[in-house]
Amino acid sequence: MTSAPADPLIGQTLDGRYVIRSRIARGGMAMVYLANDLRLERRVAVKVMHEHLAEDENFTRRFEQEARSAAGLSHPNLVNVFDQGHDLGRTYLVMEYLPSITLRELLKQQKRLTAEQALEIGEAVLSGLAAAHHAGIVHRDLKPENVLLADDGRIKLGDFGLARAVSANTTTGQALLGTIAYLSPELVTRGVADARSDLYAFGIMMYEMLTGSQPFTGEQPMQIAYQHAHSEVPAPSLKSSEATPELDELVRWTTRREPEDRPRDAGEALEFMAELIPGAAPAGATRVLPRDLAAESPAPSTTVLDGAQQQALLESLPGTPDELDGTAPQPELAAASPIDRAAASARRRSRKGRATAALLALLVVLAGGTGWWFGQGPGSRVTVPDVAGQEMAEARASLEDRSLLVEVSECSSLDVPVGLAVSTDPESGARLDRGSTVRLCQSTGPQQLPVPTIVGLSRDEAERTIRSAGFTFGDVLDERFDASEAGTVLAALGDDGEPLRETYAERGRVDLVVSAGPVPEVSGLTVEQATRALKASGLSVETGLGAEEHHAEIPEGHVIAMIPSTDPVSPGDTVGLNVSLGPELFEIPNIADLGLQEAMDTLAAAGFSPTTLVPDALRGFAKATGTDPAAGERVPAGTEIRVKSTISL
Repeated sequence: MTSAPADPLIGQTLDGRYVIRSRIARGGMAMVYLANDLRLERRVAVKVMHEHLAEDENFTRRFEQEARSAAGLSHPNLVNVFDQGHDLGRTYLVMEYLPSITLRELLKQQKRLTAEQALEIGEAVLSGLAAAHHAGIVHRDLKPENVLLADDGRIKLGDFGLARAVSANTTTGQALLGTIAYLSPELVTRGVADARSDLYAFGIMMYEMLTGSQPFTGEQPMQIAYQHAHSEVPAPSLKSSEATPELDELVRWTTRREPEDRPRDAGEALEFMAELIPGAAPAGATRVLPRDLAAESPAPSTTVLDGAQQQALLESLPGTPDELDGTAPQPELAAASPIDRAAASARRRSRKGRATAALLALLVVLAGGTGWWFGQGPGSRVTVPDVAGQEMAEARASLEDRSLLVEVSECSSLDVPVGLAVSTDPESGARLDRGSTVRLCQSTGPQQLPVPTIVGLSRDEAERTIRSAGFTFGDVLDERFDASEAGTVLAALGDDGEPLRETYAERGRVDLVVSAGPVPEVSGLTVEQATRALKASGLSVETGLGAEEHHAEIPEGHVIAMIPSTDPVSPGDTVGLNVSLGPELFEIPNIADLGLQEAMDTLAAAGFSPTTLVPDALRGFAKATGTDPAAGERVPAGTEIRVKSTISL
């Protein structure tokens, strides 16, 4: 089993304040981590720029721009930014931690949303976007990945990584930023973006929520960009029964190809959307229609409000109680600004709180949906974090912080050191009910595999056997002369240099010792012949290592044997030669005048083989007179000596 390497930032403390606990997500510019704020004792999300981008001034400037842009915004539908800094060679941004899923994840699970769900999410996005536009900020990267659906029912817009302050217009430079599926025609053709560009992306996102697909698709990004620049977005009702004529109007209005034909900002679009949400707009209020679509819709009407309706209207309008209890002049609905409408919507969602989230869940059940966000209620499911490479105590704490039960088991791992966390079951990224049990796997190191027979194989066979058994072939460490054929494996060694036992670690390195073949046979050769033969086998002969001795069978000057200087002998070693002096000679003693038997015993004791022609019965009457060969001559031991004698009766 393999796993991702440990993240070097996990366990580090940024600026002595933010302790990095675990990784939450990875983006194109940065990594997002869960951290503890030691000063305020709270959990926060820390966005850290990728290290390889830190040297790029343009990326650094965009990242710091996100901090400045987002920190200046405060709204219930925008992710709060707390701090920004630089430490450990990394630029980082500190934001509120929001246990949530993204709108993209919801769309993947549910495919498409109901009209009520799309309106609820769309209203929250426009409210946050209206606050940004009012502050002169264009998001420029609006897409489902940046819409967060929190566990407690809140809906927030985040990731102002591409945001810039608005002047007369904002250009992208040479490269188009943002996701191609949501780029407005003016960004594609002129590289210019303003608040109306955000509304184009919002309209595409509304289309996708209602239909489950994007209006323009293609195999190449430029094919999609071309359609944005030259085609009108179709009405979502062509693909979705959830889309009403009013929702068609909203999508068509916000996605007009010409920016002048769209709402001027998110506040104006929010006014129109407020009329589409049941109970959100007072009856009789003047309905704001798109300028170029007004002729196609019924004329607006005005209705006198009863007491209950007036009270509902008063509660939805901004202002103090004194201004709204009738003592102050009652403002007309048309006088409310888009930002006032956004603030009123935010207060209304705050009052709904969890009740709104529960209502969304109920709507999905009624519609037959099974998505996480709506299927089982807000906060009932959590995401399993990535704990690979963490200390077991840290990994357990990360899981228990999400109200998950932990069951520890052991498993092997090639990459994670012994004792650290390898993985979880279910795996990281899975969404589980709170209180679910997660099996946390602790590394026991690489798996121990059985070692096959390697000794006795040829080198090529051994290499194939090593790899097929799950090990790593290393190298041939040594060649040694041996009686076996050259190339035969004599030993298989582990990374400790010792012969392999019955089992060995998976992917462990295996080195070999192989035979260089038999040592050349030099016995009986002349010194010159033996030297040539040994040199041809990779050995060198050194005179200082040689020796001489008598040999009964090998002639003088011929080699008796090779003298090794090492054991075992390997090619490249130095050896000596044991050279024969021939047979050793001994002097024949003088046995004249000795009794025959005594003479023969004397010769036998001297190492010779005495013989005589005298029968055994007469040897007691015989006397030795000499020998053949004669006394004094030197002959090899064991030479036959005939004893001459005379018999006296």
